[in-house]
Amino acid sequence: MAHPQILIVGGGAAGITAAAQLKRARQALDITILEPSTEHYYQPGWTLVGGGVFSMDETRRAEGDLIPSGVHWIREGAASFEPDQRRVTTTAGQQLSYDVLIVATGLKLCWDRIKGLPQALGQGGVCSNYSRDFAPYTWEAIQAFQGGSGGSGNAVFTCPPMPIKCPGAPQKIAYMADDVFKKKRLQARVIYATATPGIFGVPTYAAPLREVVKRHGIDARYNHVLTEVRPETREAVFKVTEGESSREEVIPYGLLHVTPPMAAPDVVAGSPLAASSGFVEVDKFTLQHLRFPEVFSLGDVSGIPNSKTAAAVRGQAPVLVANLLAHLDRRPLEAAYDGYSCCPLITGYGKAIMAEFNYEQQPVPSFPLDPTKERWIMWFVKRKILPSLYWNRMLTGAQHERRFMPGVKR
Repeated sequence: MAHPQILIVGGGAAGITAAAQLKRARQALDITILEPSTEHYYQPGWTLVGGGVFSMDETRRAEGDLIPSGVHWIREGAASFEPDQRRVTTTAGQQLSYDVLIVATGLKLCWDRIKGLPQALGQGGVCSNYSRDFAPYTWEAIQAFQGGSGGSGNAVFTCPPMPIKCPGAPQKIAYMADDVFKKKRLQARVIYATATPGIFGVPTYAAPLREVVKRHGIDARYNHVLTEVRPETREAVFKVTEGESSREEVIPYGLLHVTPPMAAPDVVAGSPLAASSGFVEVDKFTLQHLRFPEVFSLGDVSGIPNSKTAAAVRGQAPVLVANLLAHLDRRPLEAAYDGYSCCPLITGYGKAIMAEFNYEQQPVPSFPLDPTKERWIMWFVKRKILPSLYWNRMLTGAQHERRFMPGVKR
């Protein structure tokens, strides 16, 4: 049985960043990454793919080029976790033991939880920026949309119940699409139908976003959960909650952008590592497992009450690295993650609000500017700076955002 000192399950943003920072902190560490994919995507860029700004190729790199030097890569996935035995079995049947395990598998997209959606995607105006296969079609669908009176003039954008990756992304594409429709002077009704009770979960940023919705003339419908897509009649079916009761609402569409429900991967949700939510049960400050001290988790699969973004990984990784090394050295875990996340809220072409916040939903801006204002410079940061930061700093372990909270007690 192979026995790496540190086994990282998942070679996405979280796994690669953790591995790179660990190697920079202590070169002699024996680290293995378990990851089946040979391609790595900058998923925050897919909104701009759907908006016609990026090509999909601009968001893709070879996974092998990103594995940190000195880190062993096994091109398989995890089939089971047995934390009592400190063991992971791979999809090829290989058994790996470890001293410390980092779970960074990301989320699962649950397309099939919406009746008719898997068959409808990628044609007939049904698209999604959450898929590498269908994000390019979003731009095709936006360009092909003709508007008009009645249901054919409805461009519907959905958002499922939380948690999801990048909670702001479902509305960003709606603002960009509306810009396109207005430029073409189409008769269009943009509908943003979200399962959430408001436009955004952080009050400081929700207020300006309500003004953005008003300026665009978007029909925002809250507590709307998409349950079915009927491509033959171009209808989207929603369950609408109103107080203690609920009803069904059918909205015809000419264009339908769907954000699917999301969940922890089955291999995680069905393992002893999972909380009742299915996500890895870790302390929200130290990122150490609550029942298995040799297990840590970061990124989207970690069961902590933060916003799931790539920027959150930038805040989590140095905390996890510091605490993992302290665990190896049998020292107290003193680093703490404050819940930092960032969502560059594109409000139209050339405009964005850089929403940065913590567990307390308090703004924690990185720039000496009012964070609630739409700015061209934040669009520039989203389009130019953040992709470079991701590939050249974050994934190489060069950028350490030490957003620690002192004095945390377990």
